[in-house]
Parts: sequence; C-alpha cells; structure tokens
Amino acid sequence: MPRSKLELRKKVNLKKKRIRALFLSIETKKKRKEVVDKTTEELYQDGMVYIQMRLPVEKITKEFEVKLTDKIEHNIIQGKIREATKEDLDTLKNIYNRAWLTSNTPFRPITKTDLLTILEHSDTVFFIGKIYGIDAAFVLLDFEGENKEYAVIAALAVIPRFQRRGFGTILGMAAWNHLKEHYPHVKELRCEVYKDNVVSYAFIKGIGFEEYERRIYKKEDFEIDDN
Repeated sequence: MPRSKLELRKKVNLKKKRIRALFLSIETKKKRKEVVDKTTEELYQDGMVYIQMRLPVEKITKEFEVKLTDKIEHNIIQGKIREATKEDLDTLKNIYNRAWLTSNTPFRPITKTDLLTILEHSDTVFFIGKIYGIDAAFVLLDFEGENKEYAVIAALAVIPRFQRRGFGTILGMAAWNHLKEHYPHVKELRCEVYKDNVVSYAFIKGIGFEEYERRIYKKEDFEIDDN
C-alpha cells in the first residue's frame, strides 16, 4: 500500500534535517549531550544566514560543458571519481573533518554513524575524488521535489592540500554526468552556502550558479528527534 503524502513529507524533512545538522552546523539531539560554546549559542539565537543558489539545467548547454571540461583538461591535477559505499565511511569522515577545519562554516566533527545514515538514504549519493593516489575530496548529492526534480549539492569537501586547485570543478562535472545518466528529469541544480564562506560562494558563483534567496536557520532547524 502506498505511503501517504504526509508520511513521505515527514521522511523527507527528517532527511533534510540530518543533512543540515551534519554539514551546516552543530547537531543537537535529545539523547546526546554536547558542549556548545558561546559563539555557537549566539549563532543559534541570532540565526545563521545561508545563501540559496541555483542553476537551471536549461542553462547547462554544450558550450557550458565544453568550457568546464576544458578547464579540467588543462588542470595539472589528474583526478579519479568513484561512488562511495559503506567501505568508504572512514575515508568520508577523514575528508570531512580535515576539509571543514579550514572553512568559515560552523563545524562539528562527524562520525561514521552520521555518514552511514545519509549514505543509506535512497535520495542521496556520495562521490569520492582521488588525487595522485590520495582520497582527497567528496561531493554529496541530495534530491528534492515530488518527482526529484531538484538536485541539491548538499556538501562538497576538499582536504586543504588540494583546495583552490580546480578539483571542485572535477567533482562538479562528475556529479553532473551522473545526473544526466541516472536522473534525466532533473530540471534545476541547487546548493546553499554559509554567508561568511566567501571562498565557496565565489567558486559556486563562478561556475554559473545564481543567488535567489537567503534563509535563516535557528536551533530548531538542526534538532532531530529519533523517537
């Protein structure tokens, strides 16, 4: 028997909260006690501003693809991409913890249990990038909308050694090729970036995304009730 729209909506909202809690800020659970510093508490009270950005698929023309591909081919970094599995949980955790420490986004260490919850969801997929034999980056795709017509880049992480060297573009192209093959109905790519993360904002805008609104997240937007 098909699940009701209400049940589906609840499941989607829980998934979004989990991703937001893990990749945007500090998660707070009723059954987990964590030390929340003064700065984080102030962010919770005042709200954290995230810029919403989008790129309609109709704007991703052949010329657009050629331009990005040309940038990749002329980059000195030779990268290989693979879809993550359960065997990659340690790798994902290591990349996340190293990458986020150098960003201007509020941060909390991540666990393998956290990652497994997202990895096993039917609407999410991780890609891992290997550079010179080192697993050095990942991108997380999430799908929204009644027909999964919105593909959301929920997280993109590159370890400090390889940041600002074009590997984010390589990951982005890999994600786009995956979408074209497996989700041809997607009509728009979306992402959001913390307002103070100027490096990420510049990168996202530089590959064609445009800002369409800003959202303020408060403490309740990160709280997860597992009961």
